[in-house]
Amino acid sequence: MNFQLTDEQQLLLEAVDDVCERYGSEQYFKECDEAHVWPKEFTDALLENGFQSLGLPEEYGGTPVDVQTLMLVAERMCKNGVPIYVYGNLCSLKDMTEYGSEQQKKECFDEVAKGNPGFVLGFTEPGAGSDSSSLASTYERRDGKVYLNGNKSFMTNSNNAKYMLCVARNAADDASLKENRSKFSMWWVRLHNDDGSVAQGITIEPLEKIGWNMGNTCELHMDNVELEESDLVGTEGNGFMQAMVNFEVERLLACAQSLGAAECAFEDATRYATQRIQFGRPIGKNQLIQEHITNMYMEIENMRNWVYKTAWEIDNDIPVQIDSAVAKLYCGRAAFRVIDTALQIMGGIGYTKDCRISRLWRDQRVYRIGAGTDEIMIHIAGRAIQKLYKD
Repeated sequence: MNFQLTDEQQLLLEAVDDVCERYGSEQYFKECDEAHVWPKEFTDALLENGFQSLGLPEEYGGTPVDVQTLMLVAERMCKNGVPIYVYGNLCSLKDMTEYGSEQQKKECFDEVAKGNPGFVLGFTEPGAGSDSSSLASTYERRDGKVYLNGNKSFMTNSNNAKYMLCVARNAADDASLKENRSKFSMWWVRLHNDDGSVAQGITIEPLEKIGWNMGNTCELHMDNVELEESDLVGTEGNGFMQAMVNFEVERLLACAQSLGAAECAFEDATRYATQRIQFGRPIGKNQLIQEHITNMYMEIENMRNWVYKTAWEIDNDIPVQIDSAVAKLYCGRAAFRVIDTALQIMGGIGYTKDCRISRLWRDQRVYRIGAGTDEIMIHIAGRAIQKLYKD
């Protein structure tokens, strides 16, 4: 495996640095974080410079690149202090490019071209987080129409997304039967009308969170939301497998974002250690601080190896069920340890909102929960590893 950057990748990362320097100052993100508003000026700059369509097929206005390049860009964004959740939503759009109808694709990518989310994925529910087979939202057919009912939880960007890709079970199926436990379908649902008002039958309730303050996360309720048969996405009854098509890449994206955030905190704290004078000398001269810095460096390099290796495997059609799960488990934990240690080195100033490490610290914690909890990653990897050693 050769992870040396190509000339094209190097130029792309230099362009990332330039956009971040011009439009993504820490003061700007600090103001957006405090006001709980989306950093639209920055994401518009990403759109204008082609980053929002990176990785999409050309027929949808995109620039095709391999997974390795996508991860490098996500890492570099976060290394520059960009909030971990601002860049990378395009990875989930494979659900639409693979299974959407031409009309659904047009509606989705028209939104992407405006700098908006193509859609939000309506998967998690109040009673179905890690246990996806417990999804309770249903659809039923009446008088030539389809009606959706149910509740979705932790819907990121549902306040400013026009569409939802909703996973639901057929109300006519007996959910207690084993053959129906993971039998779901995907539906293309309008959340907002053209004038910005919430669509009929939809109720959206924002959630207050510890971090991710620039992005909205909501509870969503569906009460007899009327659909057409043409709103079915892909094959009826195959919605669960369709939703899984890109989970491994999305998990790896979380790893790349975690790596970048850890690098950002590490560099801030290490620079501070060379400048902060206590007892007549820089604190970086103290052996305990040197131990912190060395351990942070080791964890970052281990994270980098996991991200680059797994991306290389995906690009070379090598199965990554184990590696993507272990990478997600390790990077989610390691990044938080690095950022937490960086905050410790910064001391009291690191705990204030004037220091971006405090924002990184708040935002990073959820990556041990979102995109698959630590416990589920252990479950996935633990079972798969044992299968390799069965006689």
